[in-house]
Amino acid sequence: MRNRSLLVLTTAIATGALTLSACGSRDDKGSGDNSGGSKATVVIGVDAPLTGSLSALGQGIKNSVDLAARTANDNKEVKGVTFKTEPLDDQAVPASGQQNATTLVADKAVLGVVGPLNSGVSQSMQGVFARAGLTQVSPANTSPELSQGPNWLKGQKTRPFKTYFRTATTDIIQGRFAAQYAHNDAKKTKAFVVDDKQTYGVGLSSIFAEEFKRLGGQVVGTDHITVKETDFSSVANKVKNSGADIVYFGGQYPEGGLLSDQVKRAGAHIPTMGGDGIYDPAFITASSESNDGDLGTSVGYPVDQLDSAKTFVKNYAAAGYKDPYAAYGGYSYDAAWAIVQAVKKAVEDNNGKLPADARDKVTAAMSKISFDGVTGKVSFDEFGDTTNKQLTVYQVKGDAWKSVKSATFQD
Repeated sequence: MRNRSLLVLTTAIATGALTLSACGSRDDKGSGDNSGGSKATVVIGVDAPLTGSLSALGQGIKNSVDLAARTANDNKEVKGVTFKTEPLDDQAVPASGQQNATTLVADKAVLGVVGPLNSGVSQSMQGVFARAGLTQVSPANTSPELSQGPNWLKGQKTRPFKTYFRTATTDIIQGRFAAQYAHNDAKKTKAFVVDDKQTYGVGLSSIFAEEFKRLGGQVVGTDHITVKETDFSSVANKVKNSGADIVYFGGQYPEGGLLSDQVKRAGAHIPTMGGDGIYDPAFITASSESNDGDLGTSVGYPVDQLDSAKTFVKNYAAAGYKDPYAAYGGYSYDAAWAIVQAVKKAVEDNNGKLPADARDKVTAAMSKISFDGVTGKVSFDEFGDTTNKQLTVYQVKGDAWKSVKSATFQD
């Protein structure tokens, strides 16, 4: 699934001249030839869960893309082009995501889309975007299958869609990193592994379990829960009876927080660990039991500890957004900025005008994009995956997540 950092490598940033004044004037004529002094409007679509249980993450994605568009306009990043955003709510439902993808494809002014949050939703959207040649950049998807094909686990990696990119690293990296921390740093030897039967959760928990066993740990039990259910007492009792010293959960924070509570209530006072899907303040606030000691991994380093993210954090606060940038704000900004830079390349290569085949040109330019972003170096490999393999382990201490280890993943 999903998770931070900063701005762009422009002279404006270097001189501190970046501001958050209102966006430049926008026409509504759509993208096209911007010669003769007229401005072209380029739309960056946004797909995320803007309502429902994951809206805390979705709103952070939407706002961060908006900030990138504002910044591009204020900096006049692409001469003759004004950027605007079109946010759509997928409610974390694949069918809604597919419908949103169709809507965005139909708008010829849309030259790139940031999103979605969920890997399962992305599976329903990729083909729609690919057929239209429309670039998609997810700030949060972590399922390896999205970029490396269904046989990635067998070592047969094939990129399914050339239009798909992501600024978050994959679960191949995140799951192994989590297992290494649990076994080598936290000294846990017996794991009970639970997933939520969704694409993200199943993939992440499977990779964790495989790596944990490879390191010499024991998986003493496995089970599944159902999304939006609230009674996990049966699973909690199995955890207690298994003798596990850690629970690993592949899923999201609404179910993860409840599972952690119920495991502790069952008498197993052991940490629950998960991926970036549980790394959210709502994991803690939704709990009735203390979450002290619970663990979560997230891609990248903590935004508030990155020099590259200082301007992003400052400008996000100054913009007055109602919701925080949350786990994926930095990745969303970087995803949107990558699209901006690809549009810039397409315009520069066409004598300062937006080309007629702008979508194809933007997709081609994405593969060559490289800049210092909010989350660190932003560039993509041959699969469209981020080259940034930085990760962090967080632990609940009191009423907040605190970083306990950050590292660049090494095979």
